[in-house]
Amino acid sequence: MGEILEIKKYAKENHVPIMQDEGIAFLCDYIRTHSVKRVLEIGTAIGYSAIMFASTSPDVEVVTIERDETLFKEALVNIQKMKLEDRIQVVFEDALTANITGKFDLIFIDAAKSQYQKFFLKYQENLADDGVIVTDNLSFHGMVEHPELTQNRNTRQLIHKIQDYIEFLKNLEDYETTFYSLGDGVSVTKKKPKN
Repeated sequence: MGEILEIKKYAKENHVPIMQDEGIAFLCDYIRTHSVKRVLEIGTAIGYSAIMFASTSPDVEVVTIERDETLFKEALVNIQKMKLEDRIQVVFEDALTANITGKFDLIFIDAAKSQYQKFFLKYQENLADDGVIVTDNLSFHGMVEHPELTQNRNTRQLIHKIQDYIEFLKNLEDYETTFYSLGDGVSVTKKKPKN
């Protein structure tokens, strides 16, 4: 696990946001207990979460999308170091315009927070019938529950977008969402059973 610690160290030193320990542990456990085989990740960053997902079981495959070239290249290096390039496919493209085919047991949204709703609406078509859409950073360092923690206008606008997304999830007719106060706030959304 030395390589994983190196990746986490790089993320910290270079201010690359990666999933908090509690959140990643929850997701990896979910992948194991629900026998998830195919994961679609929106927002690769440096490949940390994709590597953690693929490491849960030798039959887990991950497709992950990243639009930032520097992060994309760093992710490729990290994935090769972990010898997971045969099970993690990194797509260098903007997730809003990427054309991803196939169905996935788990879709993980962890990219531009202001675009969460657009990502959800675009990629719900790729969700397997009994699959889930997981979203990270719904607490945004506690500021979603306590907007008074920031005076920054841009941050406040982002907090409003996250609050709108949470309301969007709560009001979806065909899905049910469970919210977890793990890590930086995680939601798990699944299709309601058809009557």
